[in-house]
Amino acid sequence: MARIKKTETRVPLSKVLYEQKYKIAVSGAAETSHCLPGAKERAEEIGRLIARKGMILITGATTGLPYWAAKGAKEEGGVVIGFSPAASRLAHINVYHLPVDYHDVIVYTGFDYSGRNLILIRAADGIVTVCGRMGTLNEFTIAFEDKKPQGVFTPSGGTTDMIEEIIKVAKRGHGQVVFESDPNRLLDRLVEVIKKEQRGKGALG
Repeated sequence: MARIKKTETRVPLSKVLYEQKYKIAVSGAAETSHCLPGAKERAEEIGRLIARKGMILITGATTGLPYWAAKGAKEEGGVVIGFSPAASRLAHINVYHLPVDYHDVIVYTGFDYSGRNLILIRAADGIVTVCGRMGTLNEFTIAFEDKKPQGVFTPSGGTTDMIEEIIKVAKRGHGQVVFESDPNRLLDRLVEVIKKEQRGKGALG
């Protein structure tokens, strides 16, 4: 009896389309006493929206507003990745006194806060800035110099509410920065800028 030869159809690897999820960093104050009322709730809402929209949240693996954003994303079933200033989990907890909950993965950079900030911003497709202090402003300026798409949530307090004026005074153009007071619209506009940037369209007109 002749054997029936099975034929197997394979899709060439070049034909397979992999659609990666956008990685959105939430940058904000680790200590929030100077923030406007409701900043914590807004950060949680932003985290939930990032998860609902099928994106990945990345944070500085810290306390304060990034932590609350991570909480919101995880409670919505999202994925959260943190970038720690510490070189190990032990140092992260015992030296820097930072949390590990509400994160799926924490990358221990070992580059302290300034080095961590650079890696965090470079890892993101877009950045959302909420109420901040000096570190938040540092992350914003890194992203601005890197021409990264950014969404600034205002008013929220601290240095974040000064960013629009800083951009005007610096006279370096507007970059790829959008300002919004509604979290949902902020993320939608940020995604539009990311898509435009990834198509090679450059900075906002």
